[in-house]
Amino acid sequence: MSTSICPCGSGNLLDACCGHYHAGHPAPSAETLMRSRYSAYVLGLIDYLVTTTLPVQQAGLDRQSIGDWSAQSTWLGLEVESSEVFGGQPEHAFVTFTARWHDANGEHSHRERSSFVQSAGRWYFIDPTVPLKVGRNDACPCASGLKFKKCCASYLGS
Repeated sequence: MSTSICPCGSGNLLDACCGHYHAGHPAPSAETLMRSRYSAYVLGLIDYLVTTTLPVQQAGLDRQSIGDWSAQSTWLGLEVESSEVFGGQPEHAFVTFTARWHDANGEHSHRERSSFVQSAGRWYFIDPTVPLKVGRNDACPCASGLKFKKCCASYLGS
């Protein structure tokens, strides 16, 4: 059992916090998933970062770059500004946060409003750097059974 404090900023022990999700348990909310993804960057858990990205985007991720950024950064903290959950099937959410880190080029701060979708009982990050190759009238890539324009498209780019 780990006695280290979770990097997500909760103040809880890693095993009782994000470590639980890193071990395979589904995150109960988009905010929890986002916090566990930040912790995964801190801990170098690249497989976790890949598997918690929308499945149709996973093959388009640059694992090497993700791993390099994770390993070459000293992570300085996470601040969650807001979490907005939208009802419906599937559920969607936005999480606005600021992550801070230090690397060979100095100290950095990145504020982002990330999109998430729940599919088959799990929350997934919709990565804006990996294009969704889908037309507005095509089936949504989150596997909801809805057309893209009636599902995830309305939560992207906001």
